[in-house]
This record gives sequence, structure tokens and C-alpha cells, in this order.
Amino acid sequence: MSALQHETVAATAPERFASVLSRGEYEALLGLVDQAARELRGRVIWNVNSTAKGGGVVEMLRPLLGYCRGAGVDARWAVISGQSEFFAITKRIHNRLHGFAGDGGPLGDVEREVYEQTLAASADELSELVHPRDIVILHDPQTAGLAAAVRKTGATVMWRCHVGIDVANDHARHAWDFLRGYVSDAHLFIFSRAGFAWEGLPRDRISVIRPSIDAFAPKNAEQDRAQSLAILATAGVIAAEVNAYPAFTRSDGSPARVERQAEMLEEESLVADMPVVMQVSRWDQLKDPLGVLGAFARHVASRADAHLLLVGPSTAAVADDPEGAQVLAEVRTAWHELPMRARRRVHLCSLPMEDIEENAAIVNALQRHAGVVVQKSLAEGFGLTVAEAMWKRRPVVASRIGGIRDQIEDGRSGLLLPDPRDLEQVGAAIAGLLADGERAQRLGIAAQLRVQQQFLGPHHLGRYFEVMHRVASQRQHQGAE
Repeated sequence: MSALQHETVAATAPERFASVLSRGEYEALLGLVDQAARELRGRVIWNVNSTAKGGGVVEMLRPLLGYCRGAGVDARWAVISGQSEFFAITKRIHNRLHGFAGDGGPLGDVEREVYEQTLAASADELSELVHPRDIVILHDPQTAGLAAAVRKTGATVMWRCHVGIDVANDHARHAWDFLRGYVSDAHLFIFSRAGFAWEGLPRDRISVIRPSIDAFAPKNAEQDRAQSLAILATAGVIAAEVNAYPAFTRSDGSPARVERQAEMLEEESLVADMPVVMQVSRWDQLKDPLGVLGAFARHVASRADAHLLLVGPSTAAVADDPEGAQVLAEVRTAWHELPMRARRRVHLCSLPMEDIEENAAIVNALQRHAGVVVQKSLAEGFGLTVAEAMWKRRPVVASRIGGIRDQIEDGRSGLLLPDPRDLEQVGAAIAGLLADGERAQRLGIAAQLRVQQQFLGPHHLGRYFEVMHRVASQRQHQGAE
């Protein structure tokens, strides 16, 4: 069995951005695309990560590679394989990079041996595929151990870390110590925020690329009200009589419809005209779904006639996140322990993952249906769900941490929570927006403009090409080692 899974990504024409960019921005994009196609001709841009389903890295990779291919660049995507023990270790590293202990387990010689043995087969396969003039981008802790093998091929190696912490603590430094010997073989380190860059890394080998969303992907494409309701009713999330079809358009332009149902835990069905507070994220302790549930039950339910919808992926489908099932079980237990009056207004939703674009269309409908979107993370590399909701003109209440601070201007394009652990503060922010529809609408309009100006695919694609051009030029000038 192959150690690498190769994901097929269809080419997408960058010209489609003409409808969401100013004339000047659009012309600049086309110029950059033309330059990249000429400079990268004959090279393959490899992106390597640990899953093709679920999570922010996947959400960014698929459209980004599609636009690269549409620009005439040979961009490819490979996914490593691993057993549960490997992913338990990398999840531990992930949590510690965020400054948390995670499961509290060790990162010693035994874990290092499991990590290296798991990656050995992927390293061998990748080394045979990569040519000296290629560029290989390794994503997050799961792939850091491939850097040395890829570098030996003569290719340019970049390690992209999507997670981090602005003020390092011992947990983060422990993770750095485990990974440092692996990532040091990369020619460049890419972080989502300047503050995430590790202590001790050469400054001249660090670049910052902020994530983005794809305005035309099934998760973000325009949906009218009837279409969203049809999708949610078909998926079993709300109870509604609808006349429209649960249709959506795939990334390749082909028509499709939602057919699978979500798994719901609720006392009674959510009705279409009920105001909804929603958080959509992985079932992850750092996303704090338990805190969202507590804040709503204690500080919102008595102040507003609204329901809470906590949404995440089916935990059976996300192989590289072994904690998901445990966190979901804890949320389910907390839901059962709620007083009946509060429990009737809290709905837990696990979305089907068999068809990623169907899943994305459901998330799109959910975000458009929400009156207030919450992202009460305790740590966050960027938080794509924030930008997604902002693009849909939703008022967002989110933690003042990590990359969320780059997205939301507090009081202008959303609300930032100074202390996401203060449940009363969280509840007051949510209840305030539910009570003031005009303010919520103003925040939503400003939020969409903010994303349009800062966080759409062209900005990401342009920065991507700039970094590749700089590193390739530097290596050529210095003589590839």
C-alpha cells in the first residue's frame, strides 16, 4: 500500500476574481499569475499534509492549488498516512504549539521513534517523485519530519506552520524542541502571524502568509434564503416545508444537491424562524464547545428567545484528530445535564463528511442562517470559520486571540472577547447582538468588506507566488546546496 495519497485538484481560472476585486487589484493579480506561470514552468509545487478531509488547512489548500493550476502552475497535493499512535502524538504537539498541555503525554525518545518510523515510507516515496527544481511545502507538525529527505533531492523545502502562540510558554517550547531538528532542514519557515515565529529560528528564513477563503467554493458561494433552507431541511438540521431544491454548485462548476443527513442530538427540531446562535468548528477542546454551551445556557437563554446550534464534523471521518470523539462525548454529556428548559434550546449537530463539497454547502447554509456566529476559541492559528461568516455578512463574536485579531476590528467588523473564559462576558456580547438587530447588521456589512479587502484567495495566491519567487531566486543566487 502506498504511503502517500495523491489528491486530484481541478484547475480553476483566476479570472473569476474579476467579480470580487477592484479593477486595479484584478489587473495586478493577472500580472502576478502570468509572471508565476513563466518562472515556475517545468517545476512541480508539492503540498504535503496529513488529511484531505476536515480542518482549515484543507479548506485553504484545495482552492489555492486549483487557482495555481488554473494559472498554468503544476501544483500537486500529497497526503501522508499514519496510525492512531502517530496522530495522537502529533495532536499532542499541535496542542502544545498552542500553549496547552493537551493530553499531558510525553514527547520523548519513544514518541520520536514512532514519529520517524511513521514518516519513513512517505519520505521514501516523496523523494522518488520530487525533482531538484521542484518546490515542496510541508504543512504543520505531521510533515516536519520529511524535510531532510526532501532536501536531499535538491528541491526547495518550505515548512508551513498554521498554528502557534503569540507569547510562548513552556508547553510551546517543549513542542519546538521536539520539532526543531526536523524543521531546520527547510529553506524557509512560513507562519500565519509574525508573532507565531519560534525563538531561535533564523529571521531571514521566516515569512508570513495569512490564510484566506475562496469566495466561489461551495462553502462560501452565494445562496439565497430558499436554497439555504432547502439544504438545511434536507440535511435534517431544521424542520421546514420548502419548495426549493437543496442544490449547490461544485468547485468544478457541475451541479449537485445535498442528500445526506446530519446526526442531531436535540429535544425537539429547530424551526426555521427561530433566531439561532451558532458555532461551527472541529470537536476540539481548544475550540471550547463546552464553554459556548455554558455561556448560552447560563447567560443567553434567559435574556433572548434564541437557540444554540453547536456544529462539527462527524468524528469518524477526521483521521488526524483523535481527540474529536472524546470532546464530542463530553459535549453530549454536558447537554444531557442541562435543565430541560435550556436543553430544549440547544442542538448538537455532526455533519456528514463522505462528500466534502456537500459538507461545505451545508456549512454555508448554516452560517447564512445564523443570527450570530460565535468562535470562542481558547487558542487559534487563524480561524477560517470567522472569515467565512464575515464574508456572509454575519455578526461574529470571537476570542481576541491569534489570527482572529487580524480579521476582526473590534466594534467595527465584529466583537472580540478579551477573555473567552469569562462566560458572562461571552453571553452579554451574544445577547447584545440578538437584541440590537441594526448593530448586528452594520457589523455584518463591515465584516464582508473587511474580508473582501484582506482575506480572499487572490491575496493569498499573490503572497504564495511572491514567497516562492524570493526563495527560488535566493537559492539560485547562492547556488543550490
